[in-house]
Amino acid sequence: MSDLILETQDLHKVYEGHSAGRVEVLRGVNFQVSREGVYYILGHSGTGKSTLLHLLGGLDRPSQGDVIFDGRSFDSMNESELAAFRNQEVGFIFQFYYLLPELNLLENVMLPGMIAKDPNAKSRALDLLDHVGLSKRLKHRPSQLSGGEQQRAAIARALINEPQVVLCDEPTGNLDEENAKNVYDLIESLNREKGQTFCIVTHEESFVKGRPNVYRLSMGQLNKES
Repeated sequence: MSDLILETQDLHKVYEGHSAGRVEVLRGVNFQVSREGVYYILGHSGTGKSTLLHLLGGLDRPSQGDVIFDGRSFDSMNESELAAFRNQEVGFIFQFYYLLPELNLLENVMLPGMIAKDPNAKSRALDLLDHVGLSKRLKHRPSQLSGGEQQRAAIARALINEPQVVLCDEPTGNLDEENAKNVYDLIESLNREKGQTFCIVTHEESFVKGRPNVYRLSMGQLNKES
């Protein structure tokens, strides 16, 4: 098994018909992610960080280039194969928590496993909620949880199907400084204890300063920070 789990090859993304004309967001991005690593992608708003993350997760198609996941080319997959890939191989964490208000915490975390008809969804959800410190909040609905608690629940939900890689799009954008730090600490704890691979886009430079595997997206190109 290769140590490499995810890579991009000369990735371009161009938007045509934009109000500003032709907009080239990504210009030949080459990026490699190894198993059990944590990767941070920095950049100001509008630099294309979310676009890159969506391409890494198969939510969008590049204008040119390819994404290779565990040796398999996205370019070779049709839409149904990509949908199955997203459900089975990748977890997504967004700035907004997207917890369903009519479900309690346990049900929200279990939901992707239930959709996948996983008989172990409940036991796995209970284990994950214990790991993220929410085992005493199982019956609470999202409106009864703090922002930090909702984001921890979203992290647990992203892990329920045991994805190989978790992609995080500004996961602390709605949190205060203390809760943001707690989320980054939790991500690194899950990486150490479960060997989970994370790829995180963020503009919050203070939280990633001095960490390994920090990249910066600027002018459509991705470069590793020294």
